[in-house]
Amino acid sequence: MNMNDDKKYPAIPHCISMEDRKKITLTGVKDVDSFDEQNITLITDFGELSLRGTGLHIGKLSTDSGEMSVEGKIDALIYSDDTPRQSGFFGRVFR
Repeated sequence: MNMNDDKKYPAIPHCISMEDRKKITLTGVKDVDSFDEQNITLITDFGELSLRGTGLHIGKLSTDSGEMSVEGKIDALIYSDDTPRQSGFFGRVFR
């Protein structure tokens, strides 16, 4: 396999590991767009990822290393094929 193909590889590998739908560990997280106890929206190199459930709280977050852990009852993981939104104040204002 030639690694010099035209494919674009992410800077940080994206991986998800879930334990009993109560804890999820992610890598490849670039930013957290929004969060509350029912929905956490993340930005990855593969687009936007929404975690849905109840009693969700972020246990660990490091955007430098791209690692994150979430605890609570996890009901769904939903990827959006859209390109990542602009983050920051204006990204939230102009949704």
